[in-house]
Amino acid sequence: MTVRLGHCVVVGGTGAVGGLFAGRLRGSGAEVTIVDASAGGDITKIDAALAEELGKADLVVLAVPEPVALKALSGISHAMRPDALLVDTLSVKEPFVTAAREYDDGEMLSVNPMFAPSLGFEGRPVAAVVVREGPRGRELVRLIESWGARIVEVTEHEHDRLAGASQALTHAAVLSFGLALTELDVGIEELSAIAPPPHKTMLALLARVASGTPEVYWDVQAGNPQATPARKALAGNIHRLAEMVETGNEAAFTTVLDSLRDFLGTDLVHYQDLCAEAFKTL
Repeated sequence: MTVRLGHCVVVGGTGAVGGLFAGRLRGSGAEVTIVDASAGGDITKIDAALAEELGKADLVVLAVPEPVALKALSGISHAMRPDALLVDTLSVKEPFVTAAREYDDGEMLSVNPMFAPSLGFEGRPVAAVVVREGPRGRELVRLIESWGARIVEVTEHEHDRLAGASQALTHAAVLSFGLALTELDVGIEELSAIAPPPHKTMLALLARVASGTPEVYWDVQAGNPQATPARKALAGNIHRLAEMVETGNEAAFTTVLDSLRDFLGTDLVHYQDLCAEAFKTL
């Protein structure tokens, strides 16, 4: 059965992620209502007018921080129609999805666009946890794919485990690189003048993270329990590398590079080519 998401409510619709969904839903022909704290809408204190709006919705998108989403879950679930779809966009899935599974009514899909909202959906992955399956969830997946994104279906635990490696570990490595630079006897002007492509790439990543919203990057590090083992692995392997070099163990170093090539497996050439293309730009 095909259904239409005709009336949608986007909570947090003036934010980056909420705004991305609101704009694309409107572009797909939906009527979209924005509920946002900046405009006086409090999803954790649902009044009669807001309850009526939620009750009319085919789709409610929660693009809010985790504490707000958890606090609002009960009220939203009671206000929505039993056949409607609830979607969250949280970057950590297990706590909210676990809480949401206690409610039997309504469809639910938990998504996470794995990219900065300013980049848009085209050609990018969107992680999706199907909490309660149904026709409206399938329609939203179809819409997201029509916007050019690639849906990657995972469980809530798989999502947080993979996000720990792909987001928390990456950001921790970039931030640690930047902090290390501040402790060395170097300046950005002289670095920029001499920097080879790998270093320029790291500087570009550092500039992007440093220019971002602190709360977003803090949530990636502090909100996901899987970030802790990722940071520990990063710190431990920096020490491992230092010990190899400082003890002159070149054989161990060679073995490490062999193991990294094995890890990349059949994707090795793909990422070699991708790096070469990026370096051409630099």
